[in-house]
Amino acid sequence: MDQNNIKIQKITETLDENFMPYAVSVIVSRAIPEIDGLKPSHRKLLYTMYKMGLLRGNRTKSANVVGQTMKLNPHGDQAIYETMVRMTRGNEALLHPFVDSKGNFGKQYSKDMKYAASRYTEVKLEAICKEMFRDIEKNAVEFIDNYDSTVKEPTMLPSSYPNVLINTSQGIAVGMASNLCSFNLVEVCNTAIALIKDSEADICETLKSPDFSTGGTLLYNKEEMDIIYATGRGGFKLRGKYKVDKKKKHIEITEIPYTTTAEAIIDAIIGMVKSNKIKEIKDVRDETDLKGLKITIDIRGGTDIKKLMNKLFFKTPLQDSFNCNFNVLIEGNPMVLGVKEILAHWTTFRVSCIKKRLIFDLKKNKERLHLLLGLDRIMIDIDEAIRIIRNTEKEVEVVPNLMQAFRIDEIQADYIAEIKLRYLNREYLLKRLDEIKELRQKIEDVENTLKSNFKIRKIIISELEEVRDKYGAARRTEIRSMDDIDDKSLVEQIDEYNCMVFFTRENYIKKIPLTALRTDPEQKLKESDKIIQEISTHNKAELIMFSNKAKAYKMKLHLLNECKAGEFGEFLPVYLELSVNEFIVYIVVTDDFKGHMLYGFENGKFAKVPLSVYETKTNRKLLAKAYSDKSELKYIRHIGENESIEMAVITKDKRALIFNTDFISLKATRNTQGITVIKIKESDNVSEVIPVKKSRLKNINDYRPNNVPAVGRPLSKADSRRKQKTFFDLKGNFPPLK
Repeated sequence: MDQNNIKIQKITETLDENFMPYAVSVIVSRAIPEIDGLKPSHRKLLYTMYKMGLLRGNRTKSANVVGQTMKLNPHGDQAIYETMVRMTRGNEALLHPFVDSKGNFGKQYSKDMKYAASRYTEVKLEAICKEMFRDIEKNAVEFIDNYDSTVKEPTMLPSSYPNVLINTSQGIAVGMASNLCSFNLVEVCNTAIALIKDSEADICETLKSPDFSTGGTLLYNKEEMDIIYATGRGGFKLRGKYKVDKKKKHIEITEIPYTTTAEAIIDAIIGMVKSNKIKEIKDVRDETDLKGLKITIDIRGGTDIKKLMNKLFFKTPLQDSFNCNFNVLIEGNPMVLGVKEILAHWTTFRVSCIKKRLIFDLKKNKERLHLLLGLDRIMIDIDEAIRIIRNTEKEVEVVPNLMQAFRIDEIQADYIAEIKLRYLNREYLLKRLDEIKELRQKIEDVENTLKSNFKIRKIIISELEEVRDKYGAARRTEIRSMDDIDDKSLVEQIDEYNCMVFFTRENYIKKIPLTALRTDPEQKLKESDKIIQEISTHNKAELIMFSNKAKAYKMKLHLLNECKAGEFGEFLPVYLELSVNEFIVYIVVTDDFKGHMLYGFENGKFAKVPLSVYETKTNRKLLAKAYSDKSELKYIRHIGENESIEMAVITKDKRALIFNTDFISLKATRNTQGITVIKIKESDNVSEVIPVKKSRLKNINDYRPNNVPAVGRPLSKADSRRKQKTFFDLKGNFPPLK
């Protein structure tokens, strides 16, 4: 290699020139759906089928559609066909499929049931696609050139209903992902109508919960659902459905969670039987047929079926989680939106489509009126018009002569010249006069509608009602309250063992069984990382994680994956899907929610609240306003109910104060601002909060005031030279807590 030809380039320049364009392309052109609920590959395929006339008539071979789609989508035929498969009625992946199919297209609930080749299957568009393409021929959406500029394709489809919330969509881009669950069409349309009428409407009244094509049971937790509706993030649990045949001594599972497959459930059950974790099951087999999914479990006599099913729900994918991430492209920008925000953006998009349609109609009506006004002009003396045409020597002179005689323009004159002689009768002419009146009325109505947002929104509502009444269907996924679930029977299924929880400065967390630590005690960490909390506990405890954004994330410790000492563990910003610049600052592991949380703030205030205020009856994952956000947090710690700690507070202008936590009165609200401990000036703030034992202050007694609050005392020369020891800074760096 010629060393002289090597070009040295900064890594930042390489990323900017090569990686960033690729990342943008994946985000915008592949993985994230737009407000019409479609990714580019789906949109290109559906538009191709639309142009092929597959909204009407008979089905055509899938291979034919795949070939035609390649004019818009330059990917391989197999990738295009796989895109089509998921949109078919036969695959059962979508709540309201776009493609009417004939042949074997596999099943969403099976990983082994493969779809047939495209030469064997046939497709056409489902009737609901009429609503996806409504007014597309009236320039309701913008069109752009395809990849080789030979044909035009729409940037979006003018969906007359919020398809973005009605069919599931998953995508993994670069540095981000999207995972939208499906909702019932009737409920979504009713919710959209309610929000158009009143932007402050309570969507929980109309939008009950997600609804999936595979049915099953959704374990409803109102607090969790409210968070999903508001933020577009969160999760919920889905269960399969079963029925018992006591005569044949077997259980039939007929519906499973959308997120899993029949094979995964069967494999998990077989694994538990082989490891002797379940002794009540004799056999399990897949009996899926043309009637639909069926997993049959043969059981032994005397089996407590409810207890067995609770064990299967807990130990197998028969109960699974759906993690929501409502990431949608809005004008080319990825945004994680709540349900209200998505419907607001969809309404804005739909207003734009209707305005473009009205402008198209207005232009056509005005053009037609213009022609008829020319005809109206010659009706004053139609015999004269006929005479002019008859006496004109050359054909090219007919239009100019009519223009001159009746003072009409070229377009009007050309239209009149093309009228057949048979139409110049009284009936025809009178109809045209009536048409002029109708056109003027239509033009006036359209112009008034374009000026009125109220009228446009009224059109949207009427279209939503039409779609709802025509295509609406009953819910497939049953809703069951979490309060109806027997928690005690579930707790019995949790493996109990002693373990250690390690939390690091770089926001990694590990749960390691004590038995594993005995054989491998050496902890693996990143080079710049260090352990800041290590807690001895057991697997059935609860974990509370406090972030720098005044939020608390709760979870059962048994849900955290076990890891080995030689692994980094779970990276919490990704594991918890934290927002930008959010990180965990402190964790608490508890059995009984006893003790207190102590908070110190930059404004000199301290708060103490019972840990019990973070206990919830439901399995709530996120607690907003976990502590006060009125001032920046400088210290956080869990202390025992009778524990008393001496704390040192040091300000930016080098004043110090020592106080006992007993001075802080207990408050009942999580986000209380607490009480003032040290008085500070407007230009000053607290820079350091630390237990006295770790403060390395030499003149401790000098900083103890008689009463709190107090202004504190200036640091002595010896103490002012000590190195400051902050609890944490904006990067999440803080020293170990013991």
